[in-house]
Amino acid sequence: MDYHDRPGNGRIVHEFNVFSGFMAFHTMFWQGLRYALCLCSGGGRADCRDRFLIGGRPEMSPSSERTNPPIWRLTLLLAGLSMFGPFSIDAFFPAFRHIAMQFGVDKTAMQQTISVYLLAFALMSVVHGPLSDAFGRRRVILAGLVTFTGATIGCALAGDMSTLLIFRALQGMSAGVGMIVGRAAIRDLFQGQEAQRLMSRVTMIFGIAPAIAPIVGGWLLGLGWGWAMIFWVLAGFTLLLLASCVCWFPETLPESSRTRLRPGSLLQDYSRIGLDPRFQRLAGACACNFGGIFLYIASAPEFVQGILRLNEQQFGWLFIPLIGGMTLGAFLSSRLAGRVSVATQLRFGFSCTGIGAVCNFLYSVWAPAATVPWAILPIAVMGVGVSLIFPVLTLMILDLYPQQRGTVSSSQAFTQLVLNAAIAGLLSPLLQHRGLYLALGSGCFLLLGWMLWQWDRRAVPLPVSDSR
Repeated sequence: MDYHDRPGNGRIVHEFNVFSGFMAFHTMFWQGLRYALCLCSGGGRADCRDRFLIGGRPEMSPSSERTNPPIWRLTLLLAGLSMFGPFSIDAFFPAFRHIAMQFGVDKTAMQQTISVYLLAFALMSVVHGPLSDAFGRRRVILAGLVTFTGATIGCALAGDMSTLLIFRALQGMSAGVGMIVGRAAIRDLFQGQEAQRLMSRVTMIFGIAPAIAPIVGGWLLGLGWGWAMIFWVLAGFTLLLLASCVCWFPETLPESSRTRLRPGSLLQDYSRIGLDPRFQRLAGACACNFGGIFLYIASAPEFVQGILRLNEQQFGWLFIPLIGGMTLGAFLSSRLAGRVSVATQLRFGFSCTGIGAVCNFLYSVWAPAATVPWAILPIAVMGVGVSLIFPVLTLMILDLYPQQRGTVSSSQAFTQLVLNAAIAGLLSPLLQHRGLYLALGSGCFLLLGWMLWQWDRRAVPLPVSDSR
């Protein structure tokens, strides 16, 4: 008797064929979706086809051969890990006046909710990288997400300003794991042009958070749910991200590549990296370039509601063009990777920041009153330039010490965050009342970033292949 003629076997074969057909459709659907995401993220057709439709894979670091997660999933997870920190800064900008009225404090005190967060972020940033070098990327990320979720719930339940500041500091202490450890994970898995592409894709998706965060915050306030609901929504997002990382985030650093955590050795490593003249120049260039637009982010409540005379639900007029410009710059960086030299891309990026800064200054001088969209467009152009510069300089910084990328990433983040904290706590309260002052302060930061890059290029010329 033939196998198919035996009782019950025909049904089994039919169900198996249906299941096989479903799995084939499932595979083809997801391959097609990943191919589309790759194209949208700036990949070439042949590269995306080989990677997602034929079964090839991107160029990876030798240490990552055991771990090959799907590129689309890794991109989304890394972008989400980079999102929750900035989201916790921008989302409650529209609530500044509500919190100040409830707690009976002034604008300067409210500004400290940003500077305290950033200072704690900076102090802990020197720990996240070495911890991930010693215990692995995954463990540190999961621990940071748990801590951040608890701190966010504490902010939602805060009944006075002191309690809010304490939990904001705890938020800052744990927010850095996504950004710092995520960068190290990218460099664990990929090298060269593929690392630049992935970092640019992460930046593109990450840019959604600062753009929608103040809009979501203003929308929640408009519904009458109060400022605490902003933190409850943020806690829910972080819990969702935590569950996703538990299920899908891989360990990118094998045990054989980990380093022992020794405080004395750690201090020596930080001293060596921090005193490295090239690290100082490259990290300073990155920090100053971002500082040029962060001055507007830190001054957003006064800039939007005071200078532009908009309401709490119109913060999108600042953040959507700004983050749109940064997303466009990240998209261009992804497309340019491997097609133009490093020097050419950096010249293009610094040209954008320079043009944006000059137009911003001229508008601030000649315009009788700041109005949208003209007051925002130069800031968006600066955002394009910053995102063109950032991935290239960051990879150059990480490659200074290949065996200690977590520590190097922490050092870079510390440099950036200390400057951001100074901007939010010191410069922003002084400059935020006039558009001309903000334009001058922003332009000075961008000019300093360009000067540091020129200094580094003269001190350490780029390889011939990167300088053309």
